[in-house]
Amino acid sequence: MYLESFSLPIDREESLIKARMEENGGALGYIDNLYPCRIFGPKGLRDIVFRKVTVFYGSNGSGKSTLLNLIAAKLELNRIAPFNSSELFDSYTDACQYELGYDDEGFRLRIPNGSRIITSDDIFDYMLAVRANNADIAEEIERGKAEHRRLKYGDTVKFNGMEDYEELRLQVMARQKTLSRRQFIRRTAGTEVKLNSNGETALAYFEQKLQNDTLYCLDEPENSMSPKMQLELLKRLEEMARYCGCQFIIATHSPFLLSMEGARIYDLDSSPVEIRNWWELENTKIYYDFFAKHRNLFEE
Repeated sequence: MYLESFSLPIDREESLIKARMEENGGALGYIDNLYPCRIFGPKGLRDIVFRKVTVFYGSNGSGKSTLLNLIAAKLELNRIAPFNSSELFDSYTDACQYELGYDDEGFRLRIPNGSRIITSDDIFDYMLAVRANNADIAEEIERGKAEHRRLKYGDTVKFNGMEDYEELRLQVMARQKTLSRRQFIRRTAGTEVKLNSNGETALAYFEQKLQNDTLYCLDEPENSMSPKMQLELLKRLEEMARYCGCQFIIATHSPFLLSMEGARIYDLDSSPVEIRNWWELENTKIYYDFFAKHRNLFEE
């Protein structure tokens, strides 16, 4: 387990605010946004102790994504998508503390290379990029069909200098008996990325990105996923945590991901914040009550 604990500077928040105010113009200096100060103090959350899988549960605005961003910033994890920041964020992050775990021989571990935070924005951007890529390739395929016909059956390209080299190379390729039109187009236009439903594409994204022996912060990874896909992701994450040397810190309110085996769940909707079992959480109880109310429909 790479990350063992993380401490928030709750007792230093007011001094951080005061110092920033002085930088902005003295005792009456104006601060546009106090974020992330005064979020976790009222909840009584100072120290977070991790397991192989640690989950931050809570409604929107409870601070679960903020915690992931603070951890990712403090540990300098790789990230792609931007995040909500403020003029106090960097100083707040600097004031945070953390402890790393130890290996079997008692040596202090390090955060593995490649460790990163993955957000739902990363997945949406991936889907958009794939769609744009496929649209570009579709246009290239249409051009490739016309190009293949012209080069295969048109006049032979005359080589008068290096400016004719690429045209001649393509014609030689098009006239090869062993190379079909489809193979020519694939080589010149590229291959489309397989794109299924949003949920299947999101699951494929995690299959591609998650590597062994790595620390990951996952911010609502269930977005775009059907319950079936969420169960597939649950299985994958459990396997990687148990057998592949991965540690996961997850922000979610999905009952399926909350049920991850051995997960330590911080309920950010409670005040003070408490560690709870997944079946004790409000979101899970709402699902249970709904299906219990309609139990007779499933028993017919």
